[in-house]
Amino acid sequence: MAVVTMKQLLDSGAHFGHQTRRWNPKMKRFIFTDRNGIYIIDLQQTLTYIDKAYEFVKETVAHGGTVLFVGTKKQAQESIAEEATRVGMPYVNQRWLGGMLTNFSTVHKRLQRMKELEAMEQTGGFEGRTKKEILMLTREKNKLERSLGGIRDMAKVPSAVWVVDTNKEHLAVNEAIKLGIPVIAILDTNCDPDQVDYPIPANDDAIRSAALLTKVIASAVAEGLQARAGAGAADGKPEAGQEPLAEWEQELLAGAAAGGEAPAAETTTDAS
Repeated sequence: MAVVTMKQLLDSGAHFGHQTRRWNPKMKRFIFTDRNGIYIIDLQQTLTYIDKAYEFVKETVAHGGTVLFVGTKKQAQESIAEEATRVGMPYVNQRWLGGMLTNFSTVHKRLQRMKELEAMEQTGGFEGRTKKEILMLTREKNKLERSLGGIRDMAKVPSAVWVVDTNKEHLAVNEAIKLGIPVIAILDTNCDPDQVDYPIPANDDAIRSAALLTKVIASAVAEGLQARAGAGAADGKPEAGQEPLAEWEQELLAGAAAGGEAPAAETTTDAS
């Protein structure tokens, strides 16, 4: 069965690019035509590239990898958080902090500080402090949670990055490129395809388009997790070079089994 259908792409508005005066000439090969000054993306190519990206993500996760979901624009924030959470992957849907990948050791220290403050609040560690001190600590905790909450369980740099709007997320893309981390991304007609390892030509501005494609990537992650669990169960231990399933991953799989099916993108036509 197809990962996603042509009708789903059309219904989500994935074929609408930018105005013809706002484009990147490198995207010419992905453009079908133009209508009333708007570029129309070739969805036949989109389907092909979706399959390639899906297979890459599935195999990456099956072999113990993680995928960082990135989308800070308003149209993508909700689906990025929802789909990444569904499959237990890290995400950034607020402001990208410079060095999140290239200076991860420092970011990891901030994550530890966030968890320390959360533990203090929950175990009465704020007691005995002045109101001003409590207020400052609470503000610090809230600020860290807003900016780093989505990557709280990311112990190391990810194996791949999923990006909605490479232009807006240029900092994330550049950091991934610098570290040699594969980038999977939606490519609108104003994007640079040379920056992306696994492009999906589509509309990155429409809420439904961004949500549908993010759901597809999350479903690839889910399938990869199931393959990883299956390989480990068959041998009684993980394959060489493959990390064992974390406790949260085991819980996700147990929940999927209890529900009778794994999450699948093809079951949803309205991605908004």
